Amino acid sequence: MRIVVDLNRCQGYAQCVFLAPRVFELHGEEALMYLPEVPADQRDRVRRAVAACPVQAITAGGPTGAGH
Repeated sequence: MRIVVDLNRCQGYAQCVFLAPRVFELHGEEALMYLPEVPADQRDRVRRAVAACPVQAITAGGPTGAGH
């Protein structure tokens, strides 16, 4: 699974950080860092983070582009 975060859309609510802290990390108040390639054991957490993002800034997909 691969993810992309629209950093222009991200407002720093950090729901992703709480749900998948091994993938998303907040530096300071607004600088989001993340792993574009999601480890297999983190995929369910990332799916929850995608769904929980209040501004829908995270897009997730697999090799076929599935999953969102």
